[in-house]
Amino acid sequence: MKILKLGSRGTDVYILQLALNRAEYLNEEPDGVFGARTLNAVLNLQGDNNLKQDGIVGVRTWNALLPYLKGYIIHKVMRGDTLWKISQEHNTSVTRILRANPNINPDNLRIGSNLIVPFSFMVVPTNVPYTYQLLIFILEGLEVRYPFLMGGAIGRSVMGKNIPVMKIGNGTTEVFYNASHHANEWLTTPVLLKFLEEYAESYISGEDIFNTSSKTLYNKASLYIVPMVNPDGVDLVNGVVPNGVFLEKAIRLSQNYPNISYPNGWKANINGVDLNLQYPANWERAKEIKFSQGFTLPGPRDYVGTEPLMEPEVRAVYTFTRNHDFKLTLSYHSQGEIIYWKYLDFEPQSSRRIAEYFGEVSGYAVEETPYSSGFAGYKDWFIETYDRPGYTIEIGVGMSPLPLSQFNKIYNDNIGILVGGITEI
Repeated sequence: MKILKLGSRGTDVYILQLALNRAEYLNEEPDGVFGARTLNAVLNLQGDNNLKQDGIVGVRTWNALLPYLKGYIIHKVMRGDTLWKISQEHNTSVTRILRANPNINPDNLRIGSNLIVPFSFMVVPTNVPYTYQLLIFILEGLEVRYPFLMGGAIGRSVMGKNIPVMKIGNGTTEVFYNASHHANEWLTTPVLLKFLEEYAESYISGEDIFNTSSKTLYNKASLYIVPMVNPDGVDLVNGVVPNGVFLEKAIRLSQNYPNISYPNGWKANINGVDLNLQYPANWERAKEIKFSQGFTLPGPRDYVGTEPLMEPEVRAVYTFTRNHDFKLTLSYHSQGEIIYWKYLDFEPQSSRRIAEYFGEVSGYAVEETPYSSGFAGYKDWFIETYDRPGYTIEIGVGMSPLPLSQFNKIYNDNIGILVGGITEI
């Protein structure tokens, strides 16, 4: 995380304000501007944590705020502690503490032991831009709160970041959801994360989600979610790639296409290759189309690379898919409020019916992919290879990156699709 101070702007300031808000030092929506109110909140936080009150957010101040980004704190049990007393101290509930610590004896807390204490707020934010580091904090918080979630990584990005995956459910049927193949479509990431959190919370509470029993979903299918296929690209779009060779390269590649806005128009990975044009589904035809449109060099978008599967993020998704037996996949993109369901003349069993159901519960149009965009995508490869339902879901309306103000509508539109990806197979 960057060192921040009065006058700083950008994504890291949004995340700082999110943490200050959750810690109850700041009572306003994040706006990405480190102004007087944010300064006052930082000074108060520093004072309460015996830190130097200089208003500069460095390593120690960030460390004091990390629990509010991860959604939990570690409490060392002291003499006289009870779960109720601990819950009151940290403004949470006994139930949340018990869920996160399933092996403790609540009537015999061991003095000196550490307890995981989740806060009362939901971990997944929907009012700040996303970064890879924020994603990692969120996933850690979710795994701690819900011990039945299983986390891991499917591979690494160009810059060496682990590409996370989360699994929920224990059914024999395997389903796969992914998001943020395209960097400036990062709003798809919190859509999947919020669904994961709501699903986990409803399951552990014995409640329904979208009028469906969470326990039924959990027992029917094992759902795998890769919420950020392109972490380097997302960081680039949101301004947190550090100065160095990768940033310099991206700036240089952006100059190959000066008419494309930088960084907002960046869809590719950090190498300037469009990840959703890298799968072996008539890749050569995709190359012909994109070259004819002028995308012959690496850059912000639509460059197919020199061969399929050349980029590590794509190889990771490809190999991960090969190592599983997915019956259905959803790939989240933006924008247009459209559901794409076919590849060429392939029409897997039930794929049309499921697409029409998705359209009904979301209000999105159900369409065939335009020819100029109809090759070398993940959906295309999955359908061609496995003859099973695969869908591209285009969320929201407008120019990517879509504004955060659209999130609530987008999520409400898509919750039925996300549940239906399990119930309809």
